Amino acid sequence: MQSYLDALLYDATEVLEEPSSSLDDFQAAVLEEQAFDARMQAQIKPLALAVAAPAPVAVAVKVAAPVAVVEVAPVIIAEAVQVVAATPTVELVEPVAELSTLVTQRTPTPPPTSDGRPAWAAEPFECLLFDVAGLTLAVPLVCLGSIYPLAGQELTPLFGQPDWFLGILPSQAGNLKVLDTARWIMPDRYRDDFRQGLQYVISVQGYEWGLAVHQVSRSLRLDPNEIKWRSQRGQRPWLAGTVIEHMCALLDVAELAELIASGAVKQLNRSK
Repeated sequence: MQSYLDALLYDATEVLEEPSSSLDDFQAAVLEEQAFDARMQAQIKPLALAVAAPAPVAVAVKVAAPVAVVEVAPVIIAEAVQVVAATPTVELVEPVAELSTLVTQRTPTPPPTSDGRPAWAAEPFECLLFDVAGLTLAVPLVCLGSIYPLAGQELTPLFGQPDWFLGILPSQAGNLKVLDTARWIMPDRYRDDFRQGLQYVISVQGYEWGLAVHQVSRSLRLDPNEIKWRSQRGQRPWLAGTVIEHMCALLDVAELAELIASGAVKQLNRSK
């Protein structure tokens, strides 16, 4: 039995050693094959690289000419601005004196007297003295409104008005129609140069017109007995009388207003 086992072990050893020899031959063959393959790969790879890299071909490329860059100024879009026509402002002329404040006391108007005296001359009254073309005139303060400066002021003319109408003077009380006083008072002696040097406009109470005068003198209190009254006023109805002491004419504004109104009506009828 022991010998049998030893024989088996021997056989087994023989059998196992034989494959070992064949394995070495196989490994050697494999290694030789791998070395051969490596050599072949080394030879093929440069060839592949040489084939893969073709020779550079010259290609004509058309290059566009450089375009000049022009700087354009930025466009500014202005906002639309609404333009409103400016309305010309008219400067109102302020009065230099309020004549109504100079009257110390306003008494009820008495009825007119039989000797031709106006109603306001029934008792002592206050008057304003002013000059027109060298003639001194007196007008009761109760009949006047305010005194406005005329020097340096430009009157607005109106078309179709008579010669005695100088123009419109804008005032705080409204548009004042300025009259050429000298043309009404002394039509026979009137000259065109009387329009020069006019300094003031005296508004008349209750009317929309004023008297253009050269100078304003002063105010004074008159007694009716100091005046030479006119009982007949056919030729100059506006002349109430003469103040003897001051040698001046006393104006009846109511009669002058009627003359002005009638003159305006006549002028209106002529223009039709």
